Amino acid sequence: MGKAIHEQAKLRGHTAPLIIDLHNKQELTADNLKNTNVVIEFTTPETAYENVIFCLEHGIPVICGSTGWLHKLDEAKAAAVSHDTGLIVASNFSVGVNLFFELNKKLAELMRHYPEYHPALLEVHHTQKIDSPSGTAISLAEQILERLPGKETWVNHSAEKKEELAIISERKDPAPGTHHVKYTSSIDDIEIIHTAHNRTGFALGAVLAAEFIIGKRGFYTMKNVLGI
Repeated sequence: MGKAIHEQAKLRGHTAPLIIDLHNKQELTADNLKNTNVVIEFTTPETAYENVIFCLEHGIPVICGSTGWLHKLDEAKAAAVSHDTGLIVASNFSVGVNLFFELNKKLAELMRHYPEYHPALLEVHHTQKIDSPSGTAISLAEQILERLPGKETWVNHSAEKKEELAIISERKDPAPGTHHVKYTSSIDDIEIIHTAHNRTGFALGAVLAAEFIIGKRGFYTMKNVLGI
């Protein structure tokens, strides 16, 4: 993702004065951030929160695509406000996926009146995908749980109880990312699918978010960036 984001940033006329990876973590310093307008953070659940807070504390807005740390999101939101800068956190920055999120919400709202349909999710990613289920699948599942009575929790396996929403995760190469939301009944099925052909959409969305957050204070989402 880092390489894809860097390429999209260059195509849109931006430069990256500071690139941090596993080999130069010590270079993430206050001095090195001085020439930076915004930080795009895609790392791991173990490092993301500290990276986000460090940048916000130094007045640098942050775009974060790392998942697995969002139990601390309220603290990060507060840090953005107290340090007079901005923050966008998303499980997926793809324009297409964020439109897909809105379709998922609308479909769930419609299906709440038809309990004979049983929902389930399938997500397919490459074998180097760290998290399982994906952050995008979790977002889709939580959107459904908020709207469907009788569904209380998601599980990362086949549903064994009626209140469970199944997320099935598959890992195989090559697979940039596919998400299926399927409602099944004895009569028919209703299904919506998003399939990524490459990582360009994710990278472009992150760069668009970075352009949007400049000069803003507080917490924003991709809905704000895309105006949806």
